[in-house]
Amino acid sequence: MKFEDFNIDEKLLESISYMGFNDATPVQEQTIPSILEGKDIITCAQTGTGKTAAFMVPILHSLLKSQGDGIRALVLVPTRELAIQIDQVIQGFSYFMPVESLAVYGGGSGEDWGAQKNAIVKGSDIIVATPGKLISHLNMGYVDFSKLRYLVLDEADRMLDIGFLEDILKIVSHLPKQRQTLMFSATMPSNIRYLAKEVLNDPMEVTISLSKPVAGVLQAAYLIYENDKIALTSSLIADKPEYKSILIFGSTKKKVSEVHRALKRKGMNVEAISSDLQQSEREEVLLNFRARKTRILVATDVLSRGIDIKDINLIINFDVPNDAEDYVHRIGRTARADTTGVALTFVNEDDMYKMEKIEKLIEKKVPRVPLPAEIQKGPEWNPVQRYQPRGGRFRGGGNKRPHSNRRR
Repeated sequence: MKFEDFNIDEKLLESISYMGFNDATPVQEQTIPSILEGKDIITCAQTGTGKTAAFMVPILHSLLKSQGDGIRALVLVPTRELAIQIDQVIQGFSYFMPVESLAVYGGGSGEDWGAQKNAIVKGSDIIVATPGKLISHLNMGYVDFSKLRYLVLDEADRMLDIGFLEDILKIVSHLPKQRQTLMFSATMPSNIRYLAKEVLNDPMEVTISLSKPVAGVLQAAYLIYENDKIALTSSLIADKPEYKSILIFGSTKKKVSEVHRALKRKGMNVEAISSDLQQSEREEVLLNFRARKTRILVATDVLSRGIDIKDINLIINFDVPNDAEDYVHRIGRTARADTTGVALTFVNEDDMYKMEKIEKLIEKKVPRVPLPAEIQKGPEWNPVQRYQPRGGRFRGGGNKRPHSNRRR
């Protein structure tokens, strides 16, 4: 199905074509007609399926057909990076339209706050915001949502994971009851069902490829001791000069910093991104990576959802994510828009039970591949949880690396 089949405004179609969109994805096919009909929607779809266009195309069409003043659409998102990305998409889609959008997020300067306040008071057509920062503006008393017609909750499960439930409900209390509400989530746990019941009205439900990696991702796993991970990372990158865009995920800010320093010492073109950076610094790092000025980016899971960086060749999970769902979102950074990509995961003896959970979720065994000759043999597969759920005491299971090679 093509976008022109939705009978949307010609100016919007022109912008969509200009951005290189022609054929609609399944989530767009199943949601756009119902959104245009004015129905509330709850959609469960993984990252990379085209969710942003699924809700923005019909909203922009409707805004263009019914001109008005004030804030008419609000999109709530979990992170500042996603707010910026969606705002950029809106600007692209509305290039030939008299529609203004604004991204509202924290981490900026006083000038940023002033610019956000001015745009809010003026009544930007579309606001894309993180809940916490929007609450700050709401508390100042100058936000007018009386003209609002659309509310979008994007990455709703991630917002609840972060702890935004009360903020979301507070924001909703300031909105007109007569509105159209669209919720998009990668997973559908009970708290999402609760939120949907509170804010949606008789919603239509759409589920697209729940929690399964896209077909274009070549997955593999290395069984490896923790102290050998840096050596393996260096070997893999050196062995793949044709890969121009590589994204490495670490479990913590500390781990990201360690990997970044180690690769930097080896002369590699690498940068790191985490919440320790100022917003302007994070934007610059992402811009360099998108523009291929930076070949390797080391990141925490702040990047695993919602960041649209095209043509990433290789994903390295330096650590197995704690949440099996996060594995899907991490490797979803590659093989986007019908391209192919490689996702490699490093599994030490402590993380085997996490890998087992991932394989149960995706209903597929991730192939184990042998380590390079220069790296010592890794642990044998034994997915027994090595730590008690409380207290973190060693419980056994898995094979320990020889004493002489273990880090103190």
